[in-house]
Amino acid sequence: MKSRKINGAGYKPVEIGGVCVKPGNRAVINLRIPSLYTHPSLTMPVQVVHGKTDGPRLFVSAAIHGDEINGVEIIRRLLKLELISKIKGTLIAVPVVNVYGFINQSRYLPDRRDLNRSFPGSKSGSLAARLAHIFLNEIASNATHGIDLHTAAFHRDNLPHVRAFLDDEETRRIAHAFSTPVILNTSLTEGSLRKSLKGMNIPVIVYEAGEALRFNEFAICAGVNGIVSVMRELGMLPESKSCQMTKPLIAKSSVWVRAEHSGIFRNSIPLGAVMKKGQVLGVITDQFGVYQETVRSSISGIVIGRTNMPLVHEGEALFHIARSGKTSSFVNTLEVFQQEIASGER
Repeated sequence: MKSRKINGAGYKPVEIGGVCVKPGNRAVINLRIPSLYTHPSLTMPVQVVHGKTDGPRLFVSAAIHGDEINGVEIIRRLLKLELISKIKGTLIAVPVVNVYGFINQSRYLPDRRDLNRSFPGSKSGSLAARLAHIFLNEIASNATHGIDLHTAAFHRDNLPHVRAFLDDEETRRIAHAFSTPVILNTSLTEGSLRKSLKGMNIPVIVYEAGEALRFNEFAICAGVNGIVSVMRELGMLPESKSCQMTKPLIAKSSVWVRAEHSGIFRNSIPLGAVMKKGQVLGVITDQFGVYQETVRSSISGIVIGRTNMPLVHEGEALFHIARSGKTSSFVNTLEVFQQEIASGER
């Protein structure tokens, strides 16, 4: 463990993995997780920034899916911000939760399970269950709020947006504070981190942006800004005098448009596009262009995800569309959001 003094003491220490971080200190903790079968030991690196003044305890996690690496860079940049050393409360940063998948550039764990379907886990279960148990009990249980960073899957791309269970008032508050163009109201999936934390009364939001195994500069900058914005909303950082929060479009559901036939997919619809029901999204053809299928939007809404792969099989997901009939001002909302990110203001 490495430790760096920030300020004086004042309230209760944070304990993770048997290591106590006193108020006013910053520490890196190597949280032990099950070793590899070749015997090398593994740890989950955690950085704790424990302010000298009491306040909320926010965890920020990334790479629960090991190939979703945008969040790793978001957390690195967040921790390098000078203002983080002046926080009220505590920031618990975990850039790589699924260390096994991260090493193998894989979404999954070596036991072929999805970690985000393995919560709350157990101390004596499968590898996925044990890792979920460690994260939930050592990290999440120390927090009052959480932000989990994700990207789209392999060969897919996501528009920066927040997914949250908006029926919960505190979750809704931090979802709006993150300030993305779209907030997707989503149910709590069994086995997910969000479902387990709901049972612990810890509000958590998911930030989705970019593609697996790729850095997306815009998505990274938006992620850093969003976390800082949430910390300001929670009173962990002082309010900004210059930044204006994006007014998001709220989508209560979403659908995937899928390929009806296998073939070569040609698409010209960008992320963030406003679609009407029945509007053309692209075409699927065979290698010679003899056969052609027109792909149309099944609903009206905003494109928040799409495939980047032109080779598709029947049933494959092509576009993820957030359902909304109130899209008249969305183009302007997206432009304002892009300008805010380009300005670099936090």
